[in-house]
Amino acid sequence: MLSSLRILLSATKCPATRRCSGFVSRMRYVNRLKEDDASCAAALQNGRIFLFHRLSPLLQRTERGTFRPAALISSDVQAILERLGSDGSLLRESVLINCSEQNQAQFCLDVGELDQEAVEEECEGNFVDLRKSFFLLSGAEAPLVAQGQALLRWHQTSRFCSATGQLTHRNQAGSQRVCSSSGTVYYPKMSPVVIVLVSDGKRCLLGRQSSFPRGMYSALAGFCDMGESLEEALCREVAEEVGLEVQSISYSSSQHWPFPHSSFMLGCHASVSPADTQLDVDHTELEDARWFSLEEISSALQVKTPPRRGEPPVLWLPPKHAIANRLITEWAVRQRESES
Repeated sequence: MLSSLRILLSATKCPATRRCSGFVSRMRYVNRLKEDDASCAAALQNGRIFLFHRLSPLLQRTERGTFRPAALISSDVQAILERLGSDGSLLRESVLINCSEQNQAQFCLDVGELDQEAVEEECEGNFVDLRKSFFLLSGAEAPLVAQGQALLRWHQTSRFCSATGQLTHRNQAGSQRVCSSSGTVYYPKMSPVVIVLVSDGKRCLLGRQSSFPRGMYSALAGFCDMGESLEEALCREVAEEVGLEVQSISYSSSQHWPFPHSSFMLGCHASVSPADTQLDVDHTELEDARWFSLEEISSALQVKTPPRRGEPPVLWLPPKHAIANRLITEWAVRQRESES
């Protein structure tokens, strides 16, 4: 099927032994918290809590006018819960996310049973829809709230065993759930999704779904079917959605994406023959798909915020930390280099 296949895997390099050692220490600490309920319970008492309300993260505005996820001290959260009428046991529902470079455990907690405005007033912040928050947060912070929301959603939808129908119970860290009847252990799962930026050598191909905000286009993407390889899924999705046959593939990178229900995005670049670029868009999959020039993409990469209501639509792209944006940026850089 493919005339050329290039899968490029790059290993992450540690810049210094000390930094690597710190990373190893943190990962082992987090793993210990996942496996030892007592250690995790103790870490929770001195940890940082990221609050959510019905899966929307709590954000606070900084003095510079930017936004950050609110990371509250555990004791402060406990005091807020008690002031708002919670019996105090809600804090124990916190789910472990990770830990800071100082080995301070980080947790997430959904307080959807409490009044939203009251919590916002207590915390001096606002609960923001996760998709919207991605356009407000920096690249380092967005994955943290994405991970937290994904874990909270998994717990909310995995309360019963799929085999026995009996209740499942989580461990203290929230890294697993166990069937109360059969003892079957369940772990959070992600669905593999291929996302690809197609190019004809001069232009790149972007599509949009009807659910996208006005003017937004992105790389093509689709779930991998059972039994498919990454390459097979990529070729099928491009053929299905826009009627093109891929010639070559190169792997770029991967990313966890919390939508629709925790996806594992596998990012690739693909090329098609310049003589075979006529699109046949499947409108059950996409509202539109178009070829874009380097000039159009370069302009879109400079757009910081989506157009306001009443303003003429302009091309804008997924947030910077999204893998789709990374693929588009990589393509633009390569095009500039090839044309220079």
